[in-house]
Amino acid sequence: MYKIGNKIKIKTTKETSIERHPVPVLGTDFKVKIVYKNVKVPELDIEKKVIKISLPSRYKNNSNKQILDLAIEKLYEQIAKVEIERSMEKIRIMVGFAPEDYEIKNMKNEIARCVQNKITVNPKIVMFHRDVIDFVILHEYCHLKYKTHSKYFYRMIEKYEPNFEKYEKILNACLFQY
Repeated sequence: MYKIGNKIKIKTTKETSIERHPVPVLGTDFKVKIVYKNVKVPELDIEKKVIKISLPSRYKNNSNKQILDLAIEKLYEQIAKVEIERSMEKIRIMVGFAPEDYEIKNMKNEIARCVQNKITVNPKIVMFHRDVIDFVILHEYCHLKYKTHSKYFYRMIEKYEPNFEKYEKILNACLFQY
C-alpha cells in the first residue's frame, strides 16, 4: 500500500482484502475480512475468529454493505438452525414439555416470542453466548405455560435458572426486546 497525495492506493494482485467491524457469533467477536478475487459467487469461510467473505472482483468498486449484511444474515441463519435445535432439546428435557411448533424468523425488534403455543426465534440470537440462548428459549418455554410475566412465570424461570436476572440484564442492554 502506498499514498499518492490524499488518496491511498492499494497494490492489487489477484486478491485484494478489506477488514470490517467485528461480528458477534456465540458471544465471541469475529473480524470480518472482505476479499475480492476471481470467484463467480460470494463465498464465506470462518477460521480463527475471522469471517472471510470472498466476493467476485467485479464488486470491488461498489458499496458492499448490502452484500456484507446479507452474508452475515445467512451465516446467522445457518448457525441458528443448529443452535436453536440444540437449545430446544436441552430445555425440553429440563422442563419436560415442548412447544407444538417453533420457527426461526427475522423479527425487527424481538429476539424471540411465543404466540399460540408456537415459539419464534430471531436468528440474530446467535450473536449471544449459548447460555443466553438457552435462557431465551427457557423464557419462551415458560410462556407456553404462563402467557404473562406473572409471579408464577418468574417462579418457573427461577426454578430452572436461578441467575436469570444476569441474563435479563444482558438482553436488556442490547437492541432487542424479548
